[in-house]
Amino acid sequence: MDLSLFDYQLPKELIAQEPSEKRAESRLMVYNRSSDIIEHTQFKNINHYLPKNAQLFRNKVSVLKARLFGTRKTGGAVECLLLNPAENSDTWWCLIKPGKKTFNARYFENANNFEAEVLKTNNKGHYKVRFTLLKDSSVIELANRLGKMPLPPYIQRAQKDARDALDSERYQTVYADSKKPLAAAAPTAGLHFTHELIAELEASGHTFHDLTLNVGIGTFQPIQVDKIEDHKIHSESYEISAQTIKALRTPKNGLRIAVGTTSVRTIESIITKLNEEDFDIKDDDPAISAETNIYIYPPAEFKAVDAMITNFHLPKSSLLCLVASFLEPKGTSGIKTLKKLYNEAIRNHYKFYSYGDALLIL
Repeated sequence: MDLSLFDYQLPKELIAQEPSEKRAESRLMVYNRSSDIIEHTQFKNINHYLPKNAQLFRNKVSVLKARLFGTRKTGGAVECLLLNPAENSDTWWCLIKPGKKTFNARYFENANNFEAEVLKTNNKGHYKVRFTLLKDSSVIELANRLGKMPLPPYIQRAQKDARDALDSERYQTVYADSKKPLAAAAPTAGLHFTHELIAELEASGHTFHDLTLNVGIGTFQPIQVDKIEDHKIHSESYEISAQTIKALRTPKNGLRIAVGTTSVRTIESIITKLNEEDFDIKDDDPAISAETNIYIYPPAEFKAVDAMITNFHLPKSSLLCLVASFLEPKGTSGIKTLKKLYNEAIRNHYKFYSYGDALLIL
């Protein structure tokens, strides 16, 4: 299937540079697949569109303030993006700018905060960095104290920006678990929820179930091959409890709604894994941790997701392929529907991407 089918033209002004003034006042497009009806509202009104007793599955991962800044001994500036721990808590795989110069220099530092040694590089362009901490007990503690949010490249920020505090609050879901701080990007469909909206939904009979997928920087990488089937998707780690698995396997009267594509990937990965291994899960079983490189593109079958909340995604991305698949499971006409929805969003001046507006697919 040709990659050009998943391309579209977006006016630059529709790329959200900041979140809506209030989380739940972002816009929401609602699309009903059975009736082919599109409606426009605000996210705070989502309760009016959900079927009774909906089960919402959300990604509780926390975004690490992973952008650190330092200097080489020659005085050159270095930007380091923490990706994931290597063999111990003080050694991490990172992205570095400038990579080659810093690798050749071997060392960079941030005075009175840390010293860093670049140990090696791999074929992905990642660098293994060992940190010597001068104030903090862990690299995570250092990042939370000194780092900046790892905003995607289409959100423009200066190194020191007046919106840093806003980003620290709003590029994080209100239900993020601070004990799971390994996401390099936010699960953005969840950014629209507030504590008040969650309480309203629960009071109406809806339930929330938690999982974790450590969203990696690969989520921003466009597909680089002409045929989408040839794309090699990135791998991400996830964790899901026995209770959440039970809710997926034995849904009650309501629909199973994935909050975001990261939740979809986790759900479809774990259900596929359990089906293949004929796994029996008991309530007191420990959480399952695994890696997934699941790649969902048309035509695709969804085993445990009945509805989805998502943002509007980058052209030529694997996430756009996933959404197109969900618009018509087991078929390919969802690509046409996807273009209709995105054209409608552009005509109505919706905001796109991480800080943008939302789409509910029923």
